[in-house]
Amino acid sequence: MSWQTLATQLFPGGHDILERDNFLSGTAQVDGRTVAIIGTTEHVPIGIEIALAQAQAILNTVQEHPGRPILILVDTQGQRLRHRDEMLGINSYMAHLGKCVDLARRKGHTVIGLVYDQALSGGFITSGLIASACYALPAATIRVMGLPAMARITKVPEERLTELARDNPVFAPGPENYLRMGGLHGIWQDDLANALARALAECGTDDVRMALGQERGGRLLAQPVAQAVRTGGHVRPT
Repeated sequence: MSWQTLATQLFPGGHDILERDNFLSGTAQVDGRTVAIIGTTEHVPIGIEIALAQAQAILNTVQEHPGRPILILVDTQGQRLRHRDEMLGINSYMAHLGKCVDLARRKGHTVIGLVYDQALSGGFITSGLIASACYALPAATIRVMGLPAMARITKVPEERLTELARDNPVFAPGPENYLRMGGLHGIWQDDLANALARALAECGTDDVRMALGQERGGRLLAQPVAQAVRTGGHVRPT
């Protein structure tokens, strides 16, 4: 789905989103409220330029429009893998973007992420995945690392990882598996405008991803381990 088609369905009340070099920014009307929009399109890799542009848009919203909700539209193949970006410290730029999202949340901004096409690797982690709540469309492609790359890094045979992915969502791509793990709060279908309005109205300040993962059976130990660390207790194997 193109971002223009998506915007038409999300914002029947109108929007002024502009695209420049695959970076999206602007505002839209949702149930009579103005929402700040930032995002990416055309599966663009996140290099230092787009990371800084997204961070600047978030900081401008925090400074000039306190409390305004922010919607991050996600379509990226991950961080840009170029020698130039690596030498300039792309990891620091990505970290800066993540910190800006976190700052907005701490300042009272509801930050919603929506994966409408691709969400891969660090480009997803420091945008939609770190938002107050993250959602996806059914046809979205989501993964942090493909199984072939995972096999090369972990030295576990790809055939074994493929076998594990059948039952364990940690190894498997796709919105349904990220929903099970709690990374996604929901998958939107049909009336996208109503889904967005409801998400903005219901979004809380607490990070409930670990609880959702435990409740849905996708991440059974994250919540107990975090609780044990906080209280000094022990985790019972399941």
